[in-house]
Amino acid sequence: MSQEIELSKGVTHEDAEKLAALALKARERSYSPYSHFQVGAALLAADGTVYQGCNIENAAYSPSVCAERTAIFKAVSENRQDFKAIAIAGGPAGAQLPLPACSPCGVCRQVLMEFCDPDSFEIILVRSQTEFTQMLLRDLLPLAFGPGNLRKKGKRKV
Repeated sequence: MSQEIELSKGVTHEDAEKLAALALKARERSYSPYSHFQVGAALLAADGTVYQGCNIENAAYSPSVCAERTAIFKAVSENRQDFKAIAIAGGPAGAQLPLPACSPCGVCRQVLMEFCDPDSFEIILVRSQTEFTQMLLRDLLPLAFGPGNLRKKGKRKV
């Protein structure tokens, strides 16, 4: 189920607090019987729609999926590809707030790079609804490889 946030220009502190609350709520739905590390994400689309995701583990380990990718893939499967921010809340099962800052893994960073503008997309690392760190994707993934690095119609990017 998607939520909506009424947007002003950019991602305000109030927007970040709403996303933090939704990421914490998504974390409650984590399926993590092996690592016992619960992660929730709330992805904000440009139109204000929010897509939540949680990590989902598997006994075979490699089929597991992170919360960030769950949210992105949910949104893309519903034809959304214009995003403003993602809030991520993660920590050991049963952990009390504030949580430790939980940063996206390398695979999730690469997926975010595929669908988000690194110069404007905000990453919100949630410790509680009112404690979080905001940064840009470019700061989290410097020297990233993305769609712009590939050749386009005979043009070569150097």
